[in-house]
Amino acid sequence: MTARRTLDVSELPDYAISSDAPLWWGQLMLAFIEGTMFAILIAMYFYYRLRLDVWPPPGSQLPPVLLPTIALVPFFVSCIGSYRASEAAKRDDRRGMVLWLAFNVVFAVVAMVLRVITWAMLNFNQATDIHGSVVWTILGLHTLDAFADIVFSIVLLVILLLGYHGPRQRLGVHVDTVVWDFVVAIWVPLYVVIYWGPHIVGAPR
Repeated sequence: MTARRTLDVSELPDYAISSDAPLWWGQLMLAFIEGTMFAILIAMYFYYRLRLDVWPPPGSQLPPVLLPTIALVPFFVSCIGSYRASEAAKRDDRRGMVLWLAFNVVFAVVAMVLRVITWAMLNFNQATDIHGSVVWTILGLHTLDAFADIVFSIVLLVILLLGYHGPRQRLGVHVDTVVWDFVVAIWVPLYVVIYWGPHIVGAPR
């Protein structure tokens, strides 16, 4: 009878503040799942576009382009904060985590304020027609995603300010980078579809 082989892992740390952490991989897989959902919505957008002669349908104005494009800037800048906060978490640098998380939150909030302003500029809603339904669904789900992660980042920031920066808090900061980078990255194709889509694939009105 062959003896059962065992591996002594008692010397391993309880938490790994790196991409080796199971939680990091869990968040990455969650990002893939949400990315698939947004890909389906993009496919819906072009499916309905092919079914109609005029896009957007009569009564819906072309979405504005300038302000949504400007709003990309704080989104991209906020990623600097999430990355630097993650690197500070690896070094157990509480001050760095607080500073860069705050940086991330400020620019993320600016981006979301611009989002609300550009959203209000649309002259259609989810009940106007199929174009409005798909666009508002995309905007609503992505905004909810972004809002949830901003709240999560604020909670982490408050915990750090209260003096807690153990392995669990550091792992939270590190993993938060995966979520926010996904939120920003997935917005790029969604932005193109929502704001440039009618200009690119819309029929002459």
